[in-house]
Amino acid sequence: MSNFLKKALDHRMSRKAFLGWSTALTAAAVVPSYGLTKIDSRVAAEKLETEGKWMTAACWHNCGGRCLNKALVVDGVVVRQKTDDTHEDSPDYPQQRGCHRGRSQRHQVFGADRIKYPMKRKNWEPGGGKKELRGKDEWVRISWDEALDLIATELKRVKENYGNKSIVGTSRLLNFYGGAMVRWGSSSSGAWSIPQETMAGFMSWSGNDRLDWRNAKLIVMWGSNPTRSNLGNPSYNLLQAKKAGAKFIFVDPSVSPSVKTLADKHIPCRPGTDTALLLGMAYYMIENNLQDQDFLNRCTVGFDKDHMPEGADPKENFKDYVLGTYDGVPKTPEWASEICGTDVKVIREFAHEIATIKPMIFTSSFAPARTYRGQQFCQAFLTVGWMTGNVGKPGSGVFAMNYGKRQSYGGKTLVRGGSGGLPPAVNPLFPDATYGAYDGYRWANPTNLEAHGMAYCETYDAILNGEYTATAGRGKVKCDIRMLWLVRDGSGYNFLNQSSDINKGIKAFRKVDAIFTNDIVLSTISKYADIVLPATTEWEKDGKILSGNPEAIVISQKIVEPIFEAKTEEWMDRELAKRLGLDPNKIYPITEKQQLFNSLAGAEVITEDGENYVPLVTITEKDIKEWNVDGKPQKGKITLSDIVEQGVYQVPRSPNDKLGEIKCEAFVKNPEENPIPTKSGKFEIHCQPLVDKIAAYGLTTISPIAKYEAPLDGYEATFENWENKKKGKYPFQLVTIHYGRRSHSVFDNVPQLREAYPQEFFMNKRDGEAQGLKDGDTVLIESEYGKVIRPVALTETCMPGVVFLGEGAWVEIDEKTGIDKAGATNILCGARLSGQGEEPWNTTIVNVQKYKGEPLKPDWEWEQRVIF
Repeated sequence: MSNFLKKALDHRMSRKAFLGWSTALTAAAVVPSYGLTKIDSRVAAEKLETEGKWMTAACWHNCGGRCLNKALVVDGVVVRQKTDDTHEDSPDYPQQRGCHRGRSQRHQVFGADRIKYPMKRKNWEPGGGKKELRGKDEWVRISWDEALDLIATELKRVKENYGNKSIVGTSRLLNFYGGAMVRWGSSSSGAWSIPQETMAGFMSWSGNDRLDWRNAKLIVMWGSNPTRSNLGNPSYNLLQAKKAGAKFIFVDPSVSPSVKTLADKHIPCRPGTDTALLLGMAYYMIENNLQDQDFLNRCTVGFDKDHMPEGADPKENFKDYVLGTYDGVPKTPEWASEICGTDVKVIREFAHEIATIKPMIFTSSFAPARTYRGQQFCQAFLTVGWMTGNVGKPGSGVFAMNYGKRQSYGGKTLVRGGSGGLPPAVNPLFPDATYGAYDGYRWANPTNLEAHGMAYCETYDAILNGEYTATAGRGKVKCDIRMLWLVRDGSGYNFLNQSSDINKGIKAFRKVDAIFTNDIVLSTISKYADIVLPATTEWEKDGKILSGNPEAIVISQKIVEPIFEAKTEEWMDRELAKRLGLDPNKIYPITEKQQLFNSLAGAEVITEDGENYVPLVTITEKDIKEWNVDGKPQKGKITLSDIVEQGVYQVPRSPNDKLGEIKCEAFVKNPEENPIPTKSGKFEIHCQPLVDKIAAYGLTTISPIAKYEAPLDGYEATFENWENKKKGKYPFQLVTIHYGRRSHSVFDNVPQLREAYPQEFFMNKRDGEAQGLKDGDTVLIESEYGKVIRPVALTETCMPGVVFLGEGAWVEIDEKTGIDKAGATNILCGARLSGQGEEPWNTTIVNVQKYKGEPLKPDWEWEQRVIF
């Protein structure tokens, strides 16, 4: 690290002072041999190019883009960033362009608020100390040896006195030390995973190839906002389909940036009521005989009484439910409109369009399924999509993967990194977690009696009440949680901020004996911890392969040396292992550099015929010697030095290549010879396996066909009296949107992004004016679970009765009033148990009124969390 940088960061300073230092720092880096002498900007630019080096910097946060991020490094300092310029840009072969968040990454890596040293809460001692001071105690700088000794001693104490089931946490080290309880459930994908598994055999998890979208005449985007949620290429790719002639219809409770950019038509729908809208559309299609009956007869089970799965009650068919044959309630557009708020005429027109315009892509995001009993939306969406018959044909598809690397993409993975070669470290208390090696995200095996842990939304109750809901019909099980162990990777795992009911979470955090974290900044979860270890960012590690989208991989490099006393998670685990009597070389039998080399050596690229994969990287004996790793020479498409230097490998595309894929094409042509992996071998509109699997989680139940049941804290709950339509205590529905300044909670500390995106609370103009509000007023937003204050932005882009707030803001609670000033949505969202443990964020109801206290200062003017 340059001395200038060390002086700048080692000084405790205000944000204003830090910006002054940063300006001088950049000047010094631009002209290192001239000190702070001013020179012509063109000369400075030339010096940057000649004396600096462009390197591929990880864009490691979980935004969905995973784009190319380049950093210009001069004298150990990143002075400029750029994105993909490795080839000419075109619609068929687009550059992997980064967004404003990725381009601000240097402000995160070199921020004044980086955690520089190990630190301990002043009033913590083994066993807990003054637990009530968590989140408001002073911090004391301690040495690495002292920090590691304290953590190891406390871990031994808790394990010996209470057992491994008294620990909630994740790490390779912990798994080698007997494991821990796991938090399981579904966050990002909401309720989608189990319906996809049981109803569609995951065949609707992604759709046709990107270039095939240009063959569609109609594209329906349900609850999708890629222009905000998936920055990078997705909106650009979708724009090519629009230019090719596709009509776009967006279903959304607001006129989002994506609606403004792409939509030909916008269909408003209240949050949590999408199922009602879909049922009203199904009624219109059945009434007018517009469903693709041939497709339904051949490729599905459960649509009507003549095509039920074996053993099912014929009266449980979807068609008769929609018509009200047995329950006496026809699911007409009029019935749907009262619930979902969509005009009856619009429902009919929408249903007619999706039934008659072919080919059509019918695709949903995860947001509508982040609701209480969200499975009912997934069932309805798939069923209505299948009614159109738009599966297995060019320009068509019914799927739900508008997220991450699959947003605007489908088909085959064209290039992929290899395994790092690190053997799995099985958690003895939760051996079959399905996401990563240790986490219970989208856990799909609730009948496993060897899996010990609780749903995300039950973690705090488990700590406070000493019991949790065990799966497979076991009911409540006693527990005694003493430690939260979060020495984890640097991807921003910040569950106190990002799980529902933060107020209850803080109470739970103030009950346990010990909370240990590592972090790059004092995020919410670390603010309430006892010992915090300074972690390196991905820019300070050896490098890794990042999966951008199915057509590209990004190879990041070590950009700078670790800042101050920051260490990697592997180093922390190794040092703790020594203190716990474990062999660190058994936990990590290969080095981090060897892991990177293995990933590159094992990388594969698809062949031109689209049928096979071959090695991507050419490796020589010289490469192996220079890297000082174990390996074998091999032939590939690109040399090892070139791919590291280039930082990205992207497969060129053209409309006539052989790399595309039409999802389910063989199945639709001949379902009997090409069954899909469901119980019946077909798409299951009536799905008993879904019923059974959801029941095994022990939280809520579901019908075998799509039915509308008013969700907890949904639209109906905004009324004191539904029949008389008298509004209740919480008359507004809250939608927790992805927001421009953050990737979930990552980046919320960056002042420049705070200034660009001020965390407004969005409200319909007429709703606001009815309460005497004007644009910019500070408002108090209150739910059953907590209160926040934010400046209001009045707009006609929101449905009446629906309000919007960006998720991920770092909670800042006023300890006197209990009010959060930051607008952290999980202060308002309750921890309600649903389905497969999905977080039901988008079924939340609130009240809004003008705040009577001091108006809020802009977030970017707040003091940063600079500790030392």
